[in-house]
Amino acid sequence: MTNEPLTQAVEDYLKAIYDLTESHSRVTTRQLAERMGVAPASVTGMLQRLAAGDPPLVEYQKHRGAALTPAGRRAALEVIRHHRLLETYLQHVLGYSWDEVHAEADRLEHVISEELEERIARALGDPQTDPHGEPIPTRDLTMAQTHRVRLEELHPGQEATVQRVGDTSQEMLRYLGEIGLVPGARVRVLKRHPIDGNLSLKIGSQEITLGPRITGTIFVRVNPPYPQTSK
Repeated sequence: MTNEPLTQAVEDYLKAIYDLTESHSRVTTRQLAERMGVAPASVTGMLQRLAAGDPPLVEYQKHRGAALTPAGRRAALEVIRHHRLLETYLQHVLGYSWDEVHAEADRLEHVISEELEERIARALGDPQTDPHGEPIPTRDLTMAQTHRVRLEELHPGQEATVQRVGDTSQEMLRYLGEIGLVPGARVRVLKRHPIDGNLSLKIGSQEITLGPRITGTIFVRVNPPYPQTSK
């Protein structure tokens, strides 16, 4: 692999590696195989290919997994910028719902030109986040630091503002939209159920109980407690 346009498959791998290494320094072959929906042997072959490129896009060692090189990280951030700008454009300009934009952006992210990317960014006023609250890489391909506090970590009495939603499945996003658990929503933890880890929450005027399958994918900013007033 030399300095030639990256294929869609390569870009998908780089994006997946970036995502999986946000919280871990390296990604295993098995993790990547599960994310990509392919056999581990196929992943090994692709990682070897990416590591042997000019420039190498990943650093790969058998039994130790893989990590992006600086060149690989830039390539991943470029396609992520395309994806998240497209999601934002689809929602704000073309009227797509937030549960529809991910699949459309996946199809388009590999084919838009840098000129079209720039025009989309300017037309949107250079947005910093996409419809799911994910940060959009800047023009110079830097990524803003994201909030790492998950809703499932909160305790009864704590209040928070939803910052981003990590789940991209259409069914899940549609459900979260229906109950109002979207970026910008304020949520209060009423009760933590000790056996199953479910949280009883107040979202707006409604009360609802959600399990870790959902609360583990919601990232929040914890709001400071209201000051105590003296009587």
